[in-house]
Amino acid sequence: MIDIGGSRLHLGSRLHIIESGEAGPPVIFESGISASCLSWTQVRAQVEGFARACTYDRAWLGWSDPATAPRTTSNIVEELHALLSGARISSQRILVGHSFGGMLVRAYAAKYPEQVAGLVLVDPLSPSEWLSVSPSHSKMLRLGVKLARRGALLARIGVVRASLALLMAGGRLVPKAIAMLSSGRGESVISRLVGEVSKMPPETWPMVRAHWCQAKSFLGLAGYLESLPASAAEADAFAEPGNLPVIVLSAASSTPEQLKERDALARRSPHGQHIIAAKSGHWIQLDQPELVVQAIREMVRLTNFG
Repeated sequence: MIDIGGSRLHLGSRLHIIESGEAGPPVIFESGISASCLSWTQVRAQVEGFARACTYDRAWLGWSDPATAPRTTSNIVEELHALLSGARISSQRILVGHSFGGMLVRAYAAKYPEQVAGLVLVDPLSPSEWLSVSPSHSKMLRLGVKLARRGALLARIGVVRASLALLMAGGRLVPKAIAMLSSGRGESVISRLVGEVSKMPPETWPMVRAHWCQAKSFLGLAGYLESLPASAAEADAFAEPGNLPVIVLSAASSTPEQLKERDALARRSPHGQHIIAAKSGHWIQLDQPELVVQAIREMVRLTNFG
């Protein structure tokens, strides 16, 4: 747990970080919008063999403390900067970002270009996807915030704990009934969460379950979702990270628009690459972790660390 001076910066007070591996460049992992450092467990276990692998939890998520500042790109970038300084992680870092985390590491590289050697973007979110929010997307976002806050209430009274325990044991009827009563929908966020968690190493399951039994995790998710349009606007305002090698991994389910934008991003970069993960959904690090490891290893080579 690293104290990042939250009372002074009005940001998160302590952030949780895991460091493993001693040789090689620092590789910093940035997770998706609701994910903790545990989503990188399989990848980190391999990267630590050739680099200094650093996974962390953003404020509100995983083991990290809550924060008072809005969950916008600029605040998150400053929190990460304070964390890496506090943890004494050297510059010339390789940043790896999944989904929402992909948008964040691009912003970090734009703000602190002298500290970043290269980027690996894993099915990254583009700011353009949330700059002009359509009525349907706005409704979806409001619903997500509403359900997240309702999840916090259910977590406080133990309903989430009971539902997750039943789902992890293979039961579905009771959790579905709870979901219908709480949100009017048969397929719950909890059920989808368990579907992704089941791809992670079994030893991480109790930890993920413990995090999502806390109201803090749901309140954090609500905060990140509420700030998503503002985060996209802030990320879009940053200049394009210049002269950096970039490797982009896209899920097989990516839209033509996403693929086109990522192709262009790779072309603008020296040694840029765009790779389609043909056997993966959005969580490429869970579906094809070896592909992410390969991309990081290639980035180490491209940045003259290998």
